[in-house]
Amino acid sequence: MYRSGFVNIIGNPNVGKSTLMNALTGERLSVVTAKAQTTRHRIMGIVSGDDYQIVFSDTPGIIKPKYRMQEGMMEFVNIAFTDADVMVYVTDVVETPDKNAGYIEKISGLTIPVLVVINKIDLTTPDKLDRLSDLWKSLLPAAIIIPTSAKEKFNVDTVGKAIRSVLPEGPAYYPKDEMTDKPERFFASEILRGKIFENYEKEIPYCTEVIVETFKEEKAIIRIQTLIYVERETQKAILIGKQGAAMKKTATEARKEMEHFFGKKIFLETFVKVKKEWRNDENYLKNLGYLNK
Repeated sequence: MYRSGFVNIIGNPNVGKSTLMNALTGERLSVVTAKAQTTRHRIMGIVSGDDYQIVFSDTPGIIKPKYRMQEGMMEFVNIAFTDADVMVYVTDVVETPDKNAGYIEKISGLTIPVLVVINKIDLTTPDKLDRLSDLWKSLLPAAIIIPTSAKEKFNVDTVGKAIRSVLPEGPAYYPKDEMTDKPERFFASEILRGKIFENYEKEIPYCTEVIVETFKEEKAIIRIQTLIYVERETQKAILIGKQGAAMKKTATEARKEMEHFFGKKIFLETFVKVKKEWRNDENYLKNLGYLNK
């Protein structure tokens, strides 16, 4: 009997959704940083076994949108409710269940299997974890509650086994050697954007968008040219840094991670450009894939 299905991962910002996704797929498909709202798109990771195929989707953290871009991000979350065979709600030991009561209510109304993954259990005590697990069980009695530490890869196998046990019968949706539905240039842009999140403070990461203009793969090297958009000239100056030092550091770190990800030498060029109010530009956001065309 072959099992397959779409397993959608949702939750609030910074609870460890992307870390869990990467641990479950065995690949760093989602950008992981210490800052909230790092994930902007819906990212798919495919895991195939002898008798199953799981199509994971990592989604942006649930927020109240301030920009048109964030409205598009929340649409990815809402769509996740319509096409899931299994829903994985990721929380942690710090937040309380009432943070997004509306979404918990939506989850309670689902007729598909639901897993509640309580992440970051290394930051609490057994007694507190037991009380938190009981609270989640009272809110979602039909759900499978699994405590984990995705960062330490503790109990991640248990999550994987639980998902496989509730997958519906069905055929494989993708070839067995496929890992994701995203093109290579998407991951190049995500790696560079992730380094910007790691290296810059305040509003800089959130007002930045990375576009891969050219991605040319040769026998021994991949040549990548990127364009980084910000909203103001002052942000551009901060991003570049004195004599280009800040951007050079970020690009070097991104290049090294790209070389690890793609398994090839990378020649990376970065250019910074100002595009005012791009986070509210309807047509631009459609071209970037945040909104339906």
